[in-house]
Amino acid sequence: MKIKLLLGVTLMCGTLSFAQNADPVIMTVNGKPVPRSEFEYSYNKNNTDGVIDRKSVKEYVDLFINYKLKVEAAKEAGLDTMLSFRQEFSGYRDQQIRPAMISEEDVEAEARKIYRQTQQQVDQNGGMVHVAHILVMMKQQATPDENRKAKVRIDSVYEALKKGADFAALAKQVSQDPGSANNGGELPMIVKGQTLKEFEDVAWSLKDGEMSEPFMSPAGWHIVLKKGHQNFYSYDSQRDAIMKYIDQRGLREQIINAKLDTLSKQEHVSTAALLEAKRKEMEEKDPSLKYLIREYYDGLLLYEISNRTVWDKAQKDERGLQAFFKKNKKKYKWEEPRFKGIAYHTRDKKDVKAVVKAVRKLPFDMWAEKLRTTFNADSVLRIKVEKGLFKKGDNALVDRKMFKTDTVPALMKDFPYTNVYGKKLKAPKEMSDVRALVVSDYQDYLEKQWVAQLRRKYQVTVNENVLETVNKHE
Repeated sequence: MKIKLLLGVTLMCGTLSFAQNADPVIMTVNGKPVPRSEFEYSYNKNNTDGVIDRKSVKEYVDLFINYKLKVEAAKEAGLDTMLSFRQEFSGYRDQQIRPAMISEEDVEAEARKIYRQTQQQVDQNGGMVHVAHILVMMKQQATPDENRKAKVRIDSVYEALKKGADFAALAKQVSQDPGSANNGGELPMIVKGQTLKEFEDVAWSLKDGEMSEPFMSPAGWHIVLKKGHQNFYSYDSQRDAIMKYIDQRGLREQIINAKLDTLSKQEHVSTAALLEAKRKEMEEKDPSLKYLIREYYDGLLLYEISNRTVWDKAQKDERGLQAFFKKNKKKYKWEEPRFKGIAYHTRDKKDVKAVVKAVRKLPFDMWAEKLRTTFNADSVLRIKVEKGLFKKGDNALVDRKMFKTDTVPALMKDFPYTNVYGKKLKAPKEMSDVRALVVSDYQDYLEKQWVAQLRRKYQVTVNENVLETVNKHE
């Protein structure tokens, strides 16, 4: 017995060892092993043939490590415990898992249920009838003379039919229902509730092959020929339409909810537990799904921690931005001068000087609001202004007046007087002159500092032997 037990343990250990070797650890980040398959998934997804900046495996290692380190920092900050994070992630995860909770048989069962309900409703309400009709239209508030003419016309049609005139030919000639006239007055199969009540009352009262006398509905005067009747269509003939209806109305979600509710009651577990169990089952069969879900999980954390540590901080850290600009001012020199100011058009000649007077003692970032409240506060616009940091070619008026080019500015209707006001700069004087560039560079600076800090804080080891086998194993 002991020999058999020992043999069993040995075999199990051998199997476990084989499983581990099948997906060896390629690196350890903060004590957490990363299997080769995860690295391969990330590398192959981000380095397809169409990628412009395609990396080699070794080049990608540092990028992957930085990514993992940032996720570790986010977890340490507790970002994965935030309610907003858990809700967003669970919503995404469930999008991947919920559809697998039902089979095509479940959808088929729902389609048959919809069919049976429709079939019963139609058949218990008189089935379907096939009719042709001739219509002489009449307005809702027709005059007595119009009523008389319509009645005379439908009666003459009826008399012709009684004498043997062909119904289809006459419908094409005189019926004022454009939808059916070209088809000899013939309508598709109809069910009750689909047409006017007065029309239905007559159509269902006739025998097959019988023709009605002229009668009125809100649409006008009709003559109906009943061509036949039947029960509702077969399931097979309607299946495609029902399946389309299920997808268009989003009924698969209802089928999933019903299935989860049933399973939850049968197995006495929560729907969340059912979805979690299904996720594990699916990931066992498809490792790429596991990494897709993990990628989204890590991506949410990465976005939040990066926004807090780098992106948002760089946007709001005015003191840091100013210091960074001052230290790197030479980097932001222009090849050509810029004009920092306004190009404007006025209705009245006196406003040309008034504009300059309004803004000349104010900081540049206050000009727009001052001009709006001074000149364009009411319904009549007195000036039109373009404010900014212009290089040659940006604005024809600036080009002519400040850069002395041969351009001819376009005239604005009702605004004949033009001018520019501001300063020509050989190089940016203030950080705001090149703010977008400074913010971008400051973000890069903060990013590098942050990564260096994370590298010092968290231990990383890379198995070079396993790294050599990436995408080179069976």
